[in-house]
Amino acid sequence: MSKGRGTVTDYAGETLREGDLITYAARVNNRVRMTDAVIIKATAKKVDGRLRPMLLVEPTGIESGFIKRETLDRQWVSTEHVRLLAVGYAP
Repeated sequence: MSKGRGTVTDYAGETLREGDLITYAARVNNRVRMTDAVIIKATAKKVDGRLRPMLLVEPTGIESGFIKRETLDRQWVSTEHVRLLAVGYAP
């Protein structure tokens, strides 16, 4: 979030910052996989009339499941199903 107005946290209350390594649930067809990603930007966006914490993430390519990911493009994800893995991740 900007200007120090608040913090963005995962579901366990751990603070999330740019550069941290996280894992999140991602849908693929009719399945869900766990995906590791690095946080590029943490902010809040208005969704359905409510302010929700959102993360711009870049997947690392490490994930569960046997179907290969088609792209490693950056994505916006909600913090609802995000968990912090490592602080200040540097590949």
